[in-house]
Amino acid sequence: MSVTFGIEEEFVLLDRTRLEPVDLGPVAVGELSRDRRDVAEAVVHEFFASQLEYASPVLTGFADAWDAVSGFRRRLAAWADAAGVIAAGTGTPFRAPAHSALTRDERYTRIAHDIGGLAAEHQINGMHVHVGIPDRDVGVRISNGLRPWLPVLVALSANSPFWQGADTGFASWRTIHSRRWTTYGIPPLFRDVADYDHAVASLRGLGATSDPGTINWNIRLSRRLPTVEVRVCDAQLDPASTVALALLVRGLASAAAADAPILFDATPWDAALWHAARHGLGAGLLHPLSGLPSTASAVLHDLHARVRPHLADDAEREAVERFLSSAAAPGAGASRQRAALRRGRAALGELYRTRLVGDEPTSRAGGGALRGLSTPSGMTSPVRIVAAGHGGDAA
Repeated sequence: MSVTFGIEEEFVLLDRTRLEPVDLGPVAVGELSRDRRDVAEAVVHEFFASQLEYASPVLTGFADAWDAVSGFRRRLAAWADAAGVIAAGTGTPFRAPAHSALTRDERYTRIAHDIGGLAAEHQINGMHVHVGIPDRDVGVRISNGLRPWLPVLVALSANSPFWQGADTGFASWRTIHSRRWTTYGIPPLFRDVADYDHAVASLRGLGATSDPGTINWNIRLSRRLPTVEVRVCDAQLDPASTVALALLVRGLASAAAADAPILFDATPWDAALWHAARHGLGAGLLHPLSGLPSTASAVLHDLHARVRPHLADDAEREAVERFLSSAAAPGAGASRQRAALRRGRAALGELYRTRLVGDEPTSRAGGGALRGLSTPSGMTSPVRIVAAGHGGDAA
């Protein structure tokens, strides 16, 4: 049985000309909620009235992940076209107004008060992956094991180069924005579940940590669901990137669940996270297996080798290999956004609009460009990990 997972995607609604957020999120949520195909999926509000979030039902593999993600994106694209706006999968909007309307929600109002002057600039959109776990002990083991891979996931998902109409020089400006919260980035290394719970309890009331949902580590145990949530990725331009990243996260989690416990790690992974946000795949990475500087191609090779035993079928292998090949080109979202803007703001808007739905997946007999990558011997599949449900658990 495959490891279950769930996907959450945040989108921003933009004016077609200025590419500036427009506050139609509540309208979109209301209409798209009535139109949803599966009672287990959810379309919900986000922090700003210009945003919305989609939470998938429980997923078991590529086919249902593609159907869920692309199906919602098609409905969102149709709604946006009718409303005269662009729905964009981007980590930050091209331009953000000085004063944006918060979603009318008591919790969001409290968070905005707690973070003070940061609230107006919290114009960020992420893609989160829930991975099912049999118990919280396995969740802590996965959290510890995924820490070295978080910078790699940032580099692969980097899709937020612009802020206030200018190029930031960063591949993921959303990552830099998020570092200003009370908690963010690489979580601590935990001895066990009791250690994790002690850390969470100790944070309550510190800074803007008013409840467990405001703990903004890139990995955390869900407070409501039998899942571990990986929150490091930028929102993605296209559904194929979203699904491939989710499969990579599930594969890394499965590998970590089967590994021996990690007892100590002094490697500066948080600095590696900043480096990945700045350069994407363009300036090397710390290798997750050695902690030493490495080329991006070597890291992607070993990432592929690590997750491949945990990909269930040819469709999953094809989706991951196609994505990794595209990212290595480089074809990550930040690069595509920059290339579009060089042709003008209208071209960037068209990129957002057309890539929201993307292309239907196609089968390539014999595998993709990474077919020759080897898999280390001795890797085994993890214990079966099944969750009864996934969904929103965002700050």
